[in-house]
Amino acid sequence: MSSTNINILVTGATGFLGVNILKAFAKQDNVNVIAACRNKNKLPECFKGEVRQGDLRDPLYRQSVVRNIDVICHAGTWAAMWAHNKEEEENFYQPTTDLIDQAIAAGVKRFLMTSTVAITRVSKDGSAKDDFSLPFHTGFWPHLDRLVDVENYMQTNAHRGMQMVTMRLGHFVGVGNRVGLVPALVPRLKTGMVPWLAGGKSHIPLVADSDVANSYVAATFAEDLEIYESFNICGSTFPTMHEVIEYISDKTGVLKPMFSIPYPAAYLFAWLMEKLFPVLPGKSPFLTRSIVHLSEEWLCNTEYAKTKLGYTPQKDWQTTMDEALDELKTMNYPWPHLAQK
Repeated sequence: MSSTNINILVTGATGFLGVNILKAFAKQDNVNVIAACRNKNKLPECFKGEVRQGDLRDPLYRQSVVRNIDVICHAGTWAAMWAHNKEEEENFYQPTTDLIDQAIAAGVKRFLMTSTVAITRVSKDGSAKDDFSLPFHTGFWPHLDRLVDVENYMQTNAHRGMQMVTMRLGHFVGVGNRVGLVPALVPRLKTGMVPWLAGGKSHIPLVADSDVANSYVAATFAEDLEIYESFNICGSTFPTMHEVIEYISDKTGVLKPMFSIPYPAAYLFAWLMEKLFPVLPGKSPFLTRSIVHLSEEWLCNTEYAKTKLGYTPQKDWQTTMDEALDELKTMNYPWPHLAQK
């Protein structure tokens, strides 16, 4: 797609992904980037473009925000890392599918959807997941299950004249990230109650903030895409969970796990913690099945993104981890809610 005078809408423009995407587009010439957000005062200072303020849960806003847009980078997704089935349906799935419909009706040419490599089945034999591995309902994580439904909706409706692109992101790390594997893991490690899961041998698809943002720029301008595409967006290496936790421990001084349990036992314990959460103190359950799921084996093949998008990650996970941990340290490694407010 030509990079000359195209209108690019970035939803969720004040969130972790949205802010980094705006920063990446700021380095591009001859593009008109429009920020969609609920509070324009939270936009990064580097952004000087048009703002379309509103709430994506509002049908009238969804209809108006897509007008005169060529490409949508949809980073404005409501998400929770456990339960919240009704909220995921009302705040995420229904608004997202309607936004797709409104974009098609308005003549948008390309729609980039934020997703995750964890949308597929866990690899049990250590094989790498390709970009089009079939999505899979977990039955226990509503957000991931609704992501599966959105991906299926995109594939079903791709023939209606708008290119659909699923950005299957690795576990992103960076300054400003408040909901995810790393911010959830660190305060739990401080308790000394976190075990190794199956010895910590699983590979984790960490990806840096700037690399994620650059992948959206690449997918916006890529030529010769099919009517539906899916890309694994991960870092250049896949450290094991053991390596990640060892690194976090060395950096922060948090306790390393003292014992190991198999994944089935971890899922059972997480289920119990979710059920007991209403009567236990804290902002979120000590462990959720989503955290266990994200800690499984997620070795991914990224050659397709390199070939079609020219995507090559530039930032190593250790550097990004240092930046994220330094920020979390200033807040005393807070215990996250694991659900958007």
